[in-house]
Amino acid sequence: MADKLRNQQELERLQAKYIGTGHPDTTSWEWKTNIHRDTYSSIAGHPPLLSYIALAENEPVAKVRVQMIRKMLQPAGPPPPREGEEGVVAPRQDAS
Repeated sequence: MADKLRNQQELERLQAKYIGTGHPDTTSWEWKTNIHRDTYSSIAGHPPLLSYIALAENEPVAKVRVQMIRKMLQPAGPPPPREGEEGVVAPRQDAS
């Protein structure tokens, strides 16, 4: 019984420390957003991977880095409406 409690406490500590690990109340949208942000930050933060993506897209490295950082704002789209709220969505404005 002590092992089960210790494991549960360790899991809760890790979930509090690392947001991307989720918790029982994590929605699908939140989980997808965390995964996408982790991926984009990893690409932007590792020069060899960033160079590989830039080469594949035939774009300058600086431009690809900026694209990855911009994609981190809402990587999985706007959040879904919560229960009890109306689904009014503001029109999306693209900078490009």
